[in-house]
Amino acid sequence: MTRQIFQLKVSLSDVTPTVWRRVLVPGGYTLDRLHRVFQYVMGWRDCHLHSFDVDGVQYGAPDPDGELVLRDELDARLDAVVGKGSRFRYTYDFGDWWEHDVIVEDAFSADPDERYPVCVDGEWACPPEDVGGPFGYRVFLAALADPGHPDHELMRSWNGDRAFDQARFDAGRATTLVRRLA
Repeated sequence: MTRQIFQLKVSLSDVTPTVWRRVLVPGGYTLDRLHRVFQYVMGWRDCHLHSFDVDGVQYGAPDPDGELVLRDELDARLDAVVGKGSRFRYTYDFGDWWEHDVIVEDAFSADPDERYPVCVDGEWACPPEDVGGPFGYRVFLAALADPGHPDHELMRSWNGDRAFDQARFDAGRATTLVRRLA
């Protein structure tokens, strides 16, 4: 039996220009494993809680305090909850509230000569972790771009005095990182 591969387009909501990735993942992946794929290809560091919303059903890691009503993502396979043409949401970091729109663009048989998962395309760098959500990211970019901005030095030092290139994204590097899951 040939494995089914899903082509997903993952787009970060409420940021301009839109940060997006196109990935090929096995349909048999659990949502937990898909979460890890998204972390690697988007550029997040998996420091925060997350959830999936598929047709109004919430999936995620079980909440030990019982405050969040989530179905266990370890029990949900991608191919069991979505199909070609489906749309769903992935939310990362309930403080910063990074929402990702996910579209299942295609589903096809695996190429026996290809290793999955793979990031085939994308644009723009992922915002830094803990920058404060879409609003904080806009402030961050404005401060870095303007040496006269009152928060310029603060944002530079907060970012470890590293340059932040908003236009930078390397699908090959993302694939190398995500293949550690395979």
